[in-house]
Amino acid sequence: MKMNAVKVTLGVLLASGAIVSATGLPTYPQTANAAEQAAATAVAKPSVYIAPIDRAKFLAGSKFDFRVELNDLTGDPGNVAITVNGKEASAFFGKAFEKTSTAKSREFTIRDVTIGKAGTYTVSVKAGSLSKSVKYEAVTADVAGKKAKNVILFIGDGMGISSVTMARIMSKGLTEGKYNDLLQMDKFDQRAIVTTSGMDSLVTDSANSASAYNTGHKSAVNGLGIYPDNTESSLDDPKVETLAEMLKRTRGMSVGVVTTSEIEDATPAAVVSHTRRRSDKPEIAEMLLKLQPEVVLGGGSAYFLPKSVAGSKRKDEKDLIADFEKSGYTFAENATQLKAAKSPSKLLGLFHTGDMNVYYDRSTNNKEALKSFTDQPNLWDMTQKAIDVLSKNENGFFLMVEGASVDKQLHAMDWERSAYDEIELDKAIGVARKFAEQNGDTLIVATADHNHSASIAGTYWEGDGKSGREAIRTYEAAKFPTYTDANKDGFPDSPNPDRKLAVVFGATPDYYEDYKFNAIPQAPAVNSDGKYVANPATLANPDDPNKDRFLHTGTLDPKVDSTEVHTADDVPLMAYGPGASYFKGTLDNTEVFFGIVNSLGLSLTGAKPDGKTWVSLTEFLNVIGGSAKYDSAKNTTTVKANGSTLVLNLAKRTATKNGKAVALEFKISQGKTVVTSNSLLAALAK
Repeated sequence: MKMNAVKVTLGVLLASGAIVSATGLPTYPQTANAAEQAAATAVAKPSVYIAPIDRAKFLAGSKFDFRVELNDLTGDPGNVAITVNGKEASAFFGKAFEKTSTAKSREFTIRDVTIGKAGTYTVSVKAGSLSKSVKYEAVTADVAGKKAKNVILFIGDGMGISSVTMARIMSKGLTEGKYNDLLQMDKFDQRAIVTTSGMDSLVTDSANSASAYNTGHKSAVNGLGIYPDNTESSLDDPKVETLAEMLKRTRGMSVGVVTTSEIEDATPAAVVSHTRRRSDKPEIAEMLLKLQPEVVLGGGSAYFLPKSVAGSKRKDEKDLIADFEKSGYTFAENATQLKAAKSPSKLLGLFHTGDMNVYYDRSTNNKEALKSFTDQPNLWDMTQKAIDVLSKNENGFFLMVEGASVDKQLHAMDWERSAYDEIELDKAIGVARKFAEQNGDTLIVATADHNHSASIAGTYWEGDGKSGREAIRTYEAAKFPTYTDANKDGFPDSPNPDRKLAVVFGATPDYYEDYKFNAIPQAPAVNSDGKYVANPATLANPDDPNKDRFLHTGTLDPKVDSTEVHTADDVPLMAYGPGASYFKGTLDNTEVFFGIVNSLGLSLTGAKPDGKTWVSLTEFLNVIGGSAKYDSAKNTTTVKANGSTLVLNLAKRTATKNGKAVALEFKISQGKTVVTSNSLLAALAK
C-alpha cells in the first residue's frame, strides 16, 4: 500500500472513533499526590542519592550514566569527594563530571560510561557532614556449556500461576482430576520463580519490571531503562543500556518486538526505551525508529501519524511510518498485508491505533468491540512472521513477544477474555518451540512482569436455581468445569458453559460479578459523584432489582482506584533450550537478564570467544563419577576420577598428575572452575 493511502485509511479509522483501548485500564500516577508531596517536603532532610543504586549488578562493558545528587540542602555542602574503589570518579571513568545545581541541590553526572573489568566496586560520596557508599558488582558472562544463538522472551503481562492454571483448565480440561493435556509452556524442561518488586515500591508496574528483564537493573514505577533523578524532565534521567542495544552494538544481532498492545506500551517499550515516564509514547515511538528493531509488530499507530492526520496523538508533524519506510521497512496495517509481506529484511506492522483487540473478540469477529479493525492478526502468526524475518541473520536474534491483554483484562476483571489471550500466547510459544526444536540453538523463556490478585476458588453453577455467591461451589461441590473444545483449536468453544470457573479477586473496587460473560468489554467500576462504584453494565441484566446479590465490596479506595490492581506475588518462569539451566530456584527479576546474557555467552569487553566448549568441573565430575576438593590455604583443587588424581593450581593455572605437569584447559568463570571436557578426559586417562 502506498504511503498516502495508508494515511487516509488510518485517518478514517481514527476519525471513526475506533481509537479505543481495552476498557477499564489503570493509569499510573506520575507523581505523588499533594498530601504525600507536602508530607515529604515537611520531613525532607539533606541526603545523598547515587545512581546506579546500591547492589546494582552490571555486565562488564555495558553502558550506563553515573549520577550523584545532594538533595534538600540547607546550605553549602562544601567540598564534595566522589570516589570509586578509592579513585576519584572522573579519573576512574575517564570522563569529567557535568555539574549542575539548584537552590537546594547539587548534581554530578557522567554519561555513557562502563565498568570494563569484573569485580566488586565501592562508590563513596562525602560532602561535609553528608556521606554515603554503595557497592556494585560487575560480571562477565558464563562461558561454560552450549550457547544459544537466538533468544525468544515471552512475557505474559500479569501472568501469575493462577492465570496459567485458568488457561490450562479452559484449554485442556481435566478428567477425574488429571489434566487431559498441558500447555506448551507447561512442557518446558526448566522452571523458576521470579520476584518482581521495583526499587521504589513493593508492587511493581509493567514498566520497571519489564525494564529489569531488559537491562538487569531495577527502576522505579513508570521508569524504562533509567534510574530516576531529581529533574522535572522525564527524558534526561540516568540511562542503563538495554539488551537489544548491547546485541546490536557488539554482535550485529537482529531484534524483534511483538505485542498485542500499543507498541509504545510499557513492556514492548522496555526493549528500546529510556524515559522516567512510560506515557512518553510519541518519544518512545521515536526511540523505536532510532534503534530500528528489524521487526516491530503491534498496535499504537496513533503515535506514528503526523498531527495533521485525523486522530493522531502526536503534537508535531513527524510521520514515523514514512520514516520507517525510508529506512527500508515493509509496512503492514492488517493481517492480510502481514501475510502478503513474506519475509522482508525489516518489517513494521501496526494493526490498531491503540491496543489491539483481545483474541476472543478478534476470533469471533465481534464488530461492536472491533469497530473498523476487523482484520487484525493473531499472536502466533505475528510470532511466526517475526521468526521468519529475524532468523535470516546469521548472527542470531533476540525477540520479545508480549501477550499484553492477559494483564489488561484482569485489570477489568474480565478473566475469561484474559484466559483466551493466555491461550493465544501459549500457541505463540508453541510456534517458537517448533522453531527451536528444528534448529537446536534457540533459548525460549516464558515469564510475567508481575502478578494479579485473581485466584480460582472452585466453579460457578446455577443448575439448582441458586445464583450469586450461593452458586459458587467449593471443594467436592465444585466438581469440574464443563468447557468443551469440539474443533480442537485449543480454545474453549464458549466462555459460558453451564459450570464454569469461579474466579475471585483480592484487590478491587466495588464491582458486580454474575459469572455471565460480557458480550462487549466493560469497565468494572464507573465514576459517580467523585468515587468509583460498581458498574451494572457488567451484568447480564443491569436492571435486575435483586442485582445486589452479585455485588462484591471492594478492598481499594473508591476515590482512587477504578480497576483491580497488581500484586507483589511471585511469578512463574519456564525455559527451554540452550541456557535453560540458568533459570532455577527463586530469582530476582534482574537475574532473568543475566540468565539470558549467560545463555548467549555475551561479552561486551572486546574479548573474543575461543570457540571451545567449557563445562563446569564439578557438574562434569558428577556425570563421570568423580570428585573435586578445594584447598583454600593452597588455592588448589584436587580432582579424583577414573583412578587418577589431578591437582589444579588455581593461582598459576597449571595442573599436575602424580606430581608431573599435565595439559588441562581450565579457568575461573562466574566464580566456578570450568574445563574443556576433552582435555579433562585426556588428563584422567590411564
